[in-house]
Amino acid sequence: MTRDLLKEAYAAMQHNRRRTTLTMLGMAWGIATVVILLAFGSGFERAINLIFSSWGTDVIGAFPGRTSLQAGGSKAGSEIRLKIADVDYIRNEVPMVKGVTPIFDRRGTTIQHDTRTFTNLFLTGVYPVYQRIRGFDVATGRGLSEQDQVEHARIAVIGDEAKRRLFSGEQALGQSIRINGVSFQVVGVYEHKVQGGDNNDNSMVVIPFSAMGDLYDTQYITGIFMDYEGQDHQQLARVVRSVLAGHHNFRPDDRRAVFIADFKQDFDEFTVVTTALKVLLAFIGALTLGIGGIGLMNIMLVSVQQRTREIGVEKALGAHKSHILFQFLAEALAITFAGGLAGIGIAYLLSWVVGALPLMSAFGDNLQAGDIHLHINLGSLVVATIILSLVGIVSGMVPAIRAARLDPIESLRYE
Repeated sequence: MTRDLLKEAYAAMQHNRRRTTLTMLGMAWGIATVVILLAFGSGFERAINLIFSSWGTDVIGAFPGRTSLQAGGSKAGSEIRLKIADVDYIRNEVPMVKGVTPIFDRRGTTIQHDTRTFTNLFLTGVYPVYQRIRGFDVATGRGLSEQDQVEHARIAVIGDEAKRRLFSGEQALGQSIRINGVSFQVVGVYEHKVQGGDNNDNSMVVIPFSAMGDLYDTQYITGIFMDYEGQDHQQLARVVRSVLAGHHNFRPDDRRAVFIADFKQDFDEFTVVTTALKVLLAFIGALTLGIGGIGLMNIMLVSVQQRTREIGVEKALGAHKSHILFQFLAEALAITFAGGLAGIGIAYLLSWVVGALPLMSAFGDNLQAGDIHLHINLGSLVVATIILSLVGIVSGMVPAIRAARLDPIESLRYE
């Protein structure tokens, strides 16, 4: 019986090919919209994750500021200046910290190679652990070592943008650059990061913190970076501020005295935004697909009306309500899923044609990796299939129930 009903449903679709095809196209466009919107959401999430990973997520930075609250005999507005001793305080008094490094930045420093002179490169002096904390990978050569720090080695590891400016297409390893007239040897080049602007990691010239002391007075440092174990990054931020407050005589709840940059918290906030965006896009796609579902429901209701006499004959020959229900629901679902397969094909075609939508590349060159790629993953297809199934069942069930409830005697009289 089931086989006969399926044959009847297929014959009905064959009999009205144009109507069936147009209905399929409506469903195909709806599911293609759902898949493309979900792919956009996944591509945006991937781009945000890539951008944050280039800065480091399990990282906390501490930077000096001015007090905004009175503490002891000190008035509000007192300047807080971090020293190298603060690095030791954090290392010894904050148990969750894995590694900690001072940073001493200088912008506007004259950096030269042969006849090329730049003052817009980003010079920084750090401990070797900085590379692990910030997630730097060395493309060629090597990174900083503990021996470099101990020996005050006049060596530098540079970003790929700094390499391009200083050396153009030349080999950088083993070459010398002059920083404020002092010669440093380039021993490594970092891999490119998805960052833009003048003061980004790609334009950095990194030297040992001890060697920075040969160029500048490093008594007061720019800030402190650290990575940590565990997941309670907010507690760690509070402990770090509390430790610094104890040594600099400001109140631990004074957020302006020392600015704590919690990269994990920023990442979590963006994760909420991207999740909300994906839900919104899925909802918009479902509404679009719902329009195709209304079209399917309308066509199936017309089909029920046109085949009223046929339904009466089937019931007279012994077909039950469940048989009629199954026949029309199968026809609706067949149209739905055929349209769904076509829609997924259209979505893949559109994602291939569109390629990537600008995001990070709008802020500079060589940042295409941070653009939004329409990435159709398995999760997007599963969500789209669930939405398609719900729309198909709802759209097909109403006409099928109406067909199943037709009175056989009245159906046989229908002209």
